[in-house]
Amino acid sequence: MRELLSPRHVQLGESTEVRRLLPNLGRRMIGAWAFVDHYGPDDIADEPGMQVPPHPHMGLQTVSWLHEGEVLHRDSTGSLQTVRPRELGLMTSGRAISHSEESPKAHARFLHGAQLWVALPEAHRHVEPHFQHHADLPHVTAPGLTATVILGTLDGARSPGTAYTPIIGADIALARGAEARLPLDPDFEYAVLSMSGEAHVDTVPLLPGSMLYLGCGRTELPLRAESDAGLMLLGGEPFEEEIVMWWNFIGRSHEEIEAARTDWMTGTRFGEVKGYDGAPLPAPDMPPVALKPRGRVR
Repeated sequence: MRELLSPRHVQLGESTEVRRLLPNLGRRMIGAWAFVDHYGPDDIADEPGMQVPPHPHMGLQTVSWLHEGEVLHRDSTGSLQTVRPRELGLMTSGRAISHSEESPKAHARFLHGAQLWVALPEAHRHVEPHFQHHADLPHVTAPGLTATVILGTLDGARSPGTAYTPIIGADIALARGAEARLPLDPDFEYAVLSMSGEAHVDTVPLLPGSMLYLGCGRTELPLRAESDAGLMLLGGEPFEEEIVMWWNFIGRSHEEIEAARTDWMTGTRFGEVKGYDGAPLPAPDMPPVALKPRGRVR
């Protein structure tokens, strides 16, 4: 199976436009990966860059991944961390957290990266919120290829990031002309996001900002680079639970989402992000019809 997923363009915060790959018209999830935004490379030399005010999350993990630039993370547990290229910023919201993301005042010229969410399974979705930062991640190498393991395990290399479902997230750097095959778990479903350059993924040409869904049952991934290229491999066991995903929340019912929105707007449960120069984001209005739990495929 090969299904090319096209992005839709969304404004994030005050000044960043992103290409949203998940959820997509044809597919809601890839394993436990429930949300994928790709942004940049943006020239922010004379701009403030990313400015996302404090906002809430529940029932998910956020994965911040950069190829260029820096993002300053603050959250309601007191975390304050600058995340740099190919470092893992992993926030587990559990029952409730709030955070902000911004480019530091003195920042690099270009900003380029991805923001991803992982849905937490029922058994772990109410864990205590926490943030992890890992600057030293394991690698898988082959001629012309370096794969950085962001989350989960690839070819025996395991990320130090905490995962709550069988999952894989890896950043793949390919040199021009490289041909390689990465081992895959046939029980996982997979997709590949193109970050930069031009590469063929299982013979399909993939350009930046697009994502190729590959399904389950594969034991290897053929790759070939037409230029220096950057890819992200995302996968995991198919997530069988039905979820409700609305705004920044993942829950299991309309009532749960509605209660979370009320808690955010009344200043309870999600804590306070200290140090951000600006007001928190207000929640949008609830839709006029009840939100229904849905599975991973539309």
